[in-house]
Amino acid sequence: MDAFGHINHARMVTLMEEARIQWLVTATDMAADADTPAESQAELIKSAMIVHVEIRYQSQLRHDDSPLRIGMWIKGFRSVDFTIGYEIRGAHADADSKPACVASTQMAVVDAEAHSLRRLSSVEKDHLRAWSRAG
Repeated sequence: MDAFGHINHARMVTLMEEARIQWLVTATDMAADADTPAESQAELIKSAMIVHVEIRYQSQLRHDDSPLRIGMWIKGFRSVDFTIGYEIRGAHADADSKPACVASTQMAVVDAEAHSLRRLSSVEKDHLRAWSRAG
């Protein structure tokens, strides 16, 4: 929070990170329940590296707006990366209201041992596709 009682930029990035980690872990648990190989989702989580973060603030968020509601989905993916979309609203905002903040995080997948990018597997792409927004 800054001196004016707003949730500041650094805190917003941290909130997005916390939501992303919780979401990826939950997505992995759900995949395991659906007989999807858990190893593939675990590999996706372990090998994902942030490439780019973009945040657009559309209205103020104050501490009184907590807890924030962060909606997430896969905006798209290519051979070596994927992009997570975010819509962030205050606790008391209507679910269909204009988000106070919209953001995206581009993640690249890496081979940690080779120190290079790696391609998404077909199982990983299917997993990402399941979390994509239609339209």
